[in-house]
Amino acid sequence: MIELLKEIWATVRHNRLRTALTGFAVGWGIFILIFLLGAGNGLINAQMKQSERFLANSMVVFGGWTTKPHNGFERGRNIRLDNKDLLTTANSFTENIRQTGAVVWRGGATFSLGANYVAAQNICGAYPVKARIDKLEMVHGRFINDIDIREKRKVIILTQTQAKELAKDMASLPGKYIKVNDIMFLVAGICKDDSSGENNTAFAPFTTISTIYNYGHRVDRLEFTFTGVSTQEESDAFEDRYRSRINSNHDAAPDDDGAVWIWNRLAQSIQMNAGLAILRTALWIVGLFTLLSGVVGVSNIMLITVKERTREIGIRKALGAGTWSILRMIIVESVVITTFFGYIGMLCGVLANEYMNATIGKEVVDTGIFQATMFLNPTVGLDVCIQATMVMIIAGTVAGLIPALKAARVRPIVALNAK
Repeated sequence: MIELLKEIWATVRHNRLRTALTGFAVGWGIFILIFLLGAGNGLINAQMKQSERFLANSMVVFGGWTTKPHNGFERGRNIRLDNKDLLTTANSFTENIRQTGAVVWRGGATFSLGANYVAAQNICGAYPVKARIDKLEMVHGRFINDIDIREKRKVIILTQTQAKELAKDMASLPGKYIKVNDIMFLVAGICKDDSSGENNTAFAPFTTISTIYNYGHRVDRLEFTFTGVSTQEESDAFEDRYRSRINSNHDAAPDDDGAVWIWNRLAQSIQMNAGLAILRTALWIVGLFTLLSGVVGVSNIMLITVKERTREIGIRKALGAGTWSILRMIIVESVVITTFFGYIGMLCGVLANEYMNATIGKEVVDTGIFQATMFLNPTVGLDVCIQATMVMIIAGTVAGLIPALKAARVRPIVALNAK
């Protein structure tokens, strides 16, 4: 085997250009595949992170404007949600809807604790399901619970940003009272900041805010979780049934999709997953075709190699070399070259992905409304890198096998007479 490797090394040294072209075709194919998959994964991971900010099987409902005349009412009527819609949501779709909540807003609030204060804050009157739907993470204390809603407790949940303005040690705030405008609220908990731009919004029980500010039956938006829906068709059908029922509460046409606006996060998630699946497929197709070009390059160069060494093969056979000896010489050369340059291509691809991860992989885009990571963890698993390299090695072996078989079958006299 050592003698065979020495022979391959001598052949490579005497055919540097041919070897370089073969190696470039192999290494470039693997590099492009790993680089494309890494870049694609960066985009996909960023989109997945954004979608994971909210519970997928949830809906948020807003009031809108009618787009059709109905029951004697003209189009363009403003629809305001109310407690009747909340009860309808909770009681009319029990086969699908699991947890129901509502939201009212109050802006321009000032929070103060002693000499510390923070102005121009929002208060969101919410139900306990709010924490689950928006995936609010508590760092201290607790969120709103059912007892708070039922007893209309004056409790408040601050964000980390708000808590840091009111106390040096925000962990000490839960259990203390702060002044919200002129009303004392007990701090029940502190939730983690997010990148949605709502870090100036504190949370209090829906019933408390409605009572204090005399909102009556007002509901700014509804939100709920649901089950029993898994496909786009089922999601659309459920959304249409729900819209028809809420529209009927306001004398709007059942199919008027402007009367209430529905943010169907499940439908959004299904559509995004379908788009990401297409992106993954496209990346693999482009990468595999790049690999294929490398395979073609290896095959063509191996054919040229055999053509150039026809007389040498004839001499070997005339001196008694067997078919397997000829096959082994050409195949081992193909495997060695493919493996060596394939590994270099894999290493370069991994390094390129790590560079992306260290630079643009950590950049955050600030839209003015929210912050978003556009490129996250643009890397490829080691298993994919190894598999891609193995595919190229196997393909290179097959590419070398075909001309090797052809060379091994040539009669010595024919090979010796070749020019």
